[in-house]
Amino acid sequence: MKNDIISFFAGVGGIDLGFEDAGKYHTVYANEFDKNAQHTFELNFNKRGTYLDRRDIKEVTTDDIRKQTQNADVLLAGFPCQPFSVAGFRKGFDDNRGDLFFETLRIIKSLQPRVVFLENVKNLVTHDHGNTFKVIREFMVHTGYYIKWKVLNSKEYGNVPQNRERIYVVGFKDKVAFEQFDFPNKIELTTSLSDIIDFDARVNTITKFGEKLEEKFFYRKDKQTFYPKLVAEMTSSNTVYQWRRQYVRENKSGVVPTLTANMGTGGHNVPLILTNNGEIRKLTPREAFNAQGYPTSYELPNDSSISALYKQAGNSVSVPVISRIARNIDKALKIGDSDLPLINRDNQYALIYTKMVGRMAGESYPVKWFDNISNAQLKMKEDSSQKNIAIYDDQDFYNAIKKGGNHEFYSIAG
Repeated sequence: MKNDIISFFAGVGGIDLGFEDAGKYHTVYANEFDKNAQHTFELNFNKRGTYLDRRDIKEVTTDDIRKQTQNADVLLAGFPCQPFSVAGFRKGFDDNRGDLFFETLRIIKSLQPRVVFLENVKNLVTHDHGNTFKVIREFMVHTGYYIKWKVLNSKEYGNVPQNRERIYVVGFKDKVAFEQFDFPNKIELTTSLSDIIDFDARVNTITKFGEKLEEKFFYRKDKQTFYPKLVAEMTSSNTVYQWRRQYVRENKSGVVPTLTANMGTGGHNVPLILTNNGEIRKLTPREAFNAQGYPTSYELPNDSSISALYKQAGNSVSVPVISRIARNIDKALKIGDSDLPLINRDNQYALIYTKMVGRMAGESYPVKWFDNISNAQLKMKEDSSQKNIAIYDDQDFYNAIKKGGNHEFYSIAG
């Protein structure tokens, strides 16, 4: 029996693919608003039986989702990183519906999936001086989820030759499952650049990945004014360079630099290589998807523009990293998963425990619930004294984010 997945900000389905490749999961419903991403998603997931909802998430109701599944076991979301209003945060959930995270939270609160999986940029923790992550963490915990987060680099955790750091947040309804879950350990990088890039292919030939290498991928003296700089700096094959508007940068770590959504815009940021034939070219879209660990069976639309495919690759995720996390989630669910309904805590205060390992990892969960803030504060002071754990207000948390280091503390949300 597979866990039903509902997926938001699905993009081209990288997170879904990672979960499905891990086994025990099937995406039954996905929501994506970008038309180009929709096209690529459908090409690969229609045959898997996934329903794609093309509307803005603000228009989606939980009744719409229930038409596709009565058991939303896992919710996936790779929502954009947005600042939140501290004033709006204090007013409560209903005043924040315009924020994409709160639209996601609206669905979480209603459908109560057993697991919530969030993926975002590394600096989510420090974004807006720490307030963005504070809001996400406290609202998730106040809803009743036990959460863990960690920043993972694809080259260290996915055997993918790309320097890509992303934060992953996993929330469980069940405390035992939360306690059993941990993020995967580092693994050796054995996939080389030549495994994902064809350094031998010539213009107008078919690469070893089945992609036609057209002239438009090559840089020429009569096409790029900065071509002489490329020739002067790009002297080694089997490595990856980038043209950064004014200079050439070599990624000397032997991996592809972080792929970005604006890759290729104006000729900048797209990874470049010196082929074994002495020519300079940029990576093809297939090679960019290879750098994200997508399997060769994943199809790229022939009728999509190169820039659209670059953007999709840059916006996507490293699939093998997702798969490894998904396997650990499945193991945790097998040990502890009562799947009891969450109690509505909107009018209560939560005493929250948080442990942060620098800006790279941490966990947070509800300790106890109270009908008034005075009782919550009394309990917090009592536990703080007995267990020698600090009490943090908002400013304390922001200072902790600014300074870094390890922190263990209690706080109240409500």
